[in-house]
Amino acid sequence: MSTSTAAPPSAPPATGARVAFVGAGPGDPGLLTVRAREYLACADTIVVDDPEIADRLAGLLREDVHVVQTGAVGGPRRSPAARAKLLVREARALRSSDTLVVRVMVGDPGAFTTLSQEALACRGAGVPFEVVPGVSVAWSVPAYAGVPLTSGAGEVHVIDAADNRTDWATSVGEDVTVVLLGAPDALRKALGGLRRAGRDPQTPVCVTEGGTTVSQQTSVTVLDEVESALESHTFGQGVVVVGRAVELREELSWFETKPLFGWNVLVPRTKDQATEMTRRIASHGATSKVVPTISVEPPRTPQQMDRAIRGLVTGRYEWVGFTSVNAVKAVREKFVEIGLDARAFAGLKIAAVGGVTADALRQWGIEPDLIPTTEQSARGLLVDWPEYDDVLDPINRVFLPRADIATDTLVAGLLEMGWEVDDVTAYRTVRAAPPPAPVRDAIKGGVFDAVCFTSSSTVRNLVGIAGKPHPGTVVACIGPATAKTAEEHGLRVDVIASEPNSTVLVDALARHAAELALAARAAGEPVRPSQRRTTGRRGAARARA
Repeated sequence: MSTSTAAPPSAPPATGARVAFVGAGPGDPGLLTVRAREYLACADTIVVDDPEIADRLAGLLREDVHVVQTGAVGGPRRSPAARAKLLVREARALRSSDTLVVRVMVGDPGAFTTLSQEALACRGAGVPFEVVPGVSVAWSVPAYAGVPLTSGAGEVHVIDAADNRTDWATSVGEDVTVVLLGAPDALRKALGGLRRAGRDPQTPVCVTEGGTTVSQQTSVTVLDEVESALESHTFGQGVVVVGRAVELREELSWFETKPLFGWNVLVPRTKDQATEMTRRIASHGATSKVVPTISVEPPRTPQQMDRAIRGLVTGRYEWVGFTSVNAVKAVREKFVEIGLDARAFAGLKIAAVGGVTADALRQWGIEPDLIPTTEQSARGLLVDWPEYDDVLDPINRVFLPRADIATDTLVAGLLEMGWEVDDVTAYRTVRAAPPPAPVRDAIKGGVFDAVCFTSSSTVRNLVGIAGKPHPGTVVACIGPATAKTAEEHGLRVDVIASEPNSTVLVDALARHAAELALAARAAGEPVRPSQRRTTGRRGAARARA
């Protein structure tokens, strides 16, 4: 007996760009694989089925990336054949083999997508391609809903609800867990077929829309009642689980029970400053909206800053004190302008007002010598800053690059300790332009569940450019001074962070939200503040009284 292996048919010579079929996962950008992120960052063109996918991935793409949608303008989505032709056309348009087209597919490209048709079209056209697997919708969404698919199940059947060829008789066994993917109409039809085939009408059913995102909603019913339950759903694509595993959701629901789940939090900061804060908010299950309240601009007269930088190089200073990330950024930009780098700090002692500022220095390759051990503020710096010693300290001067509106607390304290201080305006903070009218209306109308103030200036500027937040909005402040300013502007402060740190502030808000949720559920009221808002400031004030 002899065996032989046939060689694969040869493909036409490669032309145009490479194509990578990349799995975008179920919705949460955090579930993208490392390889997927690498390909998205390198893409010259991305091809998506839904513009929302491009919006969700925007932060991972180059600014000059070309985005192509497979949906026909003003009409329905193109057929698989038409999408394949579109993909080949985009790859050939780039011409160079060094360029990359990323075909983004929801979930895993190999499951319930048009991968085979599009990949065959690429092969036929001589366009080289590769596949980057992704996190499957069928497994991840039930996991986020608290439903472990294989718990107590002999088999798991994953089915496209729109597939008219399905033999439902194979899925009626009590030990079979069925996972259906599709739009509401297709899901209703599929569930009806499963019930008519003989599946127990009292089998638990779990319906999830917006899976793995902060808009996720899950409802639990039984097979006999699920079709009527689906009539109220208007989502595009959903995931339905049928089987005994659904019974575990009440105990295992971990995502939708996060303290800030579904909340919409207002963050009045610049986008550069808000990154870590918005990530922390998302980790507690909430969405956030960043509304810049200040704009950072160079000083009107840069000569003072130029002299200070020259003095730093020539040995004028013993210490450099950084009181904000913006100060680090301003000095770094000035260094680049002059042609210096971090080596210019050799021999100097560096102070940072807190952990965030220290991290900004570390990104520059500088490890601070002094970070407050107590309060992360000017007062905290003064507690740990050593007094000037004319024996131990060869130089008695401190360079403080700061904002034009910085307080005198630090300067006065250093002078009392015997230091000479060059208090230099490194940047100006000016009030930002008002946000668009819909955002202003949302702030005043109570659309936001909470607002996080990180300084007194964010309070003053937000009220100045957008008006006061609705009385029903939870107000969280980073410290007592910020809370005092908020109260002076007529706001009720609900949360004050135990230390002036944005992460601590968000965590404190999450604990407060958990307490509110317990009380709301006990009273039979909606959990989110925006769902419980009254119809005006006077009504809310009367309710509080």
